[in-house]
Amino acid sequence: MKNVLIAFLFWLFTVPSFAQGAPPQVAADHPYTMEYYYKVQWGHQQEFLQLFLRNHYPLLQKGVQGRRMLSVKIETPSNHMTEDARWDYRVTILFKNSAIATTADPQEDSSIKQLWPDQDKYQREEQRRFEILLGHWDLPVTDITPARK
Repeated sequence: MKNVLIAFLFWLFTVPSFAQGAPPQVAADHPYTMEYYYKVQWGHQQEFLQLFLRNHYPLLQKGVQGRRMLSVKIETPSNHMTEDARWDYRVTILFKNSAIATTADPQEDSSIKQLWPDQDKYQREEQRRFEILLGHWDLPVTDITPARK
């Protein structure tokens, strides 16, 4: 029994050191990249995109104008995937830095009210956008491309 316990403790403390993990994000004062994936109910992709472009993209553009974000890119795959791996839209945001990427924008509520004066319509459309959404996930990514020599 003692040998089993020793073997288990050895395994417990050494296996994590061999595990592969994602490299750390860049320093706090460098740009920080996040990818946001959206999987929509079949047949509702265009409706989702229209609602996204009308009710969320302007807020992202405001983030770029205010310099919280350096860029926003929206993409869709050209070919199909298996259903479990399928995503319909990817939004890649390059934030000014990691602190901004991981904290709420204190101006967001006032920006929403400014951009969409008809808040009832805005709320209904945002609710619909999320009703047809099957999945959404966020993925911080790190560029590990070696520097050119």
